[in-house]
Amino acid sequence: MSSEDIGKWRKAGKLARDALNYGKTLIQKNSSMLDVTNKIEKFVIDNNGELAFPTNLAVNNVGAHWTPSSKSKDVFENGDLVKLDVGVHIDGYIGDNALTVEIGSSKYSKMIEASREALNAAIEVAAPGVNAGMIGYAVQDVIEGYGYRPIANLTGHGIKRYNLHSGVSIPSIRERGGAVLKSGDVIAIEPFATDGAGRVGGKRNSNIYHLRQVRKIRDEKATELMTEIQNRYHGLPFAERWLHSIQDDVTKNLQKLLRSGVVSYYPILDELGKGMVTQAEHTVMINKDGVEVLTA
Repeated sequence: MSSEDIGKWRKAGKLARDALNYGKTLIQKNSSMLDVTNKIEKFVIDNNGELAFPTNLAVNNVGAHWTPSSKSKDVFENGDLVKLDVGVHIDGYIGDNALTVEIGSSKYSKMIEASREALNAAIEVAAPGVNAGMIGYAVQDVIEGYGYRPIANLTGHGIKRYNLHSGVSIPSIRERGGAVLKSGDVIAIEPFATDGAGRVGGKRNSNIYHLRQVRKIRDEKATELMTEIQNRYHGLPFAERWLHSIQDDVTKNLQKLLRSGVVSYYPILDELGKGMVTQAEHTVMINKDGVEVLTA
């Protein structure tokens, strides 16, 4: 990896960290979720970055995958357990990080600590030659030590340029096998802790979309939207609310792309036992000495 590439990974990581910490200060009782999201994303753009994915606000029993729509009226309430997940890219080089905020109470402070300490333990284990399954051992041991369950089907992931999930899976439970980490790998490690069943699932629309395929459509405006999505987001996830600057009738054309299979949405991932969920995440680069935490 060239020094220029490494510099862009580092720059993206630092901006993702700054945006996450800024966003944390905005999450308060009665604050508009849409307003908070817009401010975080404006912060990224104003600091010469781009969004690697729409800002995620997963509240309470939602483990992951939700962002406000352009019409959202949702506000934060006392007692909410909010997972804030922010992704930034610089020329396609991605920084991905997350934290958990509990509004107005400390009922789940131990669970927040569990996911955070599991992340720290995972980072300690990560190094060249380490099997990714060993990271899962570290995560599960810590979270269970706090009396909670790791979410088995939410994993960390490898990251490459313009590729948020590059195929390498970083488990949060004990697994044998898996990818062997090597110097130059960039991975996101993101343990989730819960007092529920330890699995997530769902079908509801999260307002987060991705381009599945580019093909001919018998609709000029829908075709224009497809081309803009391809050119602007380079295969990375995008939000419905981002598209309104492209077309006046974007809602109708987005639905056409969905029906034609050009675009798909990510489902909201609810904790299947209706448990509360916490999350912590860093992006790290594997190097010969261990890891460099890019989002620290």
